[in-house]
Amino acid sequence: MTRILSPHCRVTRLSGGALIADWRRTRFLGMTTADVRTLADGDSEKRAELVSGLVRAGCAPARRKVYGDREIGIWLRGVHLLIRTLGFGRVLRLLPLAAPGYARADAPAPQDVAALKRAIQSHSSRSWFTDDDCKAAAVTAFVLLRRRGFEAALQVGVREHPFALHAWTSAAGLCVPAADPRGHVFTPVLSIGCGNH
Repeated sequence: MTRILSPHCRVTRLSGGALIADWRRTRFLGMTTADVRTLADGDSEKRAELVSGLVRAGCAPARRKVYGDREIGIWLRGVHLLIRTLGFGRVLRLLPLAAPGYARADAPAPQDVAALKRAIQSHSSRSWFTDDDCKAAAVTAFVLLRRRGFEAALQVGVREHPFALHAWTSAAGLCVPAADPRGHVFTPVLSIGCGNH
């Protein structure tokens, strides 16, 4: 809950739930145990409803910032370096820290996802460092969408003949990078989404 709240708010656990202290406005907001459980383990719709209430109360930021082209390039290179250093499996295990759970009621606009896809593809194709790495592109898209509070799903797929692995992130009906590069179909074997981690 603390990562959802504004920096000027503090949470105190109580036997019947939690108390949120808003020190900027000198106000207090109580939450029931059921609401605290919903924020921790509930489904995305109920969680988004609670977060919307916290935003209206001034205890949580309304929207996270939009990432610029330069920042997307930095994230892409950083993720690529992390995958090369730690390995793809370990990076996937770190995703809950870098990409918090879905916390908004609205879906990302398709044009926003398309712009993110274009920026990632542009940086991937013109950089010798990332060299069109599908894993780095998929993880970058997943993290940036989730950090803005949007719902996204990271998929890892396999193709048997010839054997190959591919990763992509889907949101608003679009895939970053494409789910079927060069017309090859990949069967998803791993999916990381709203309630999966």
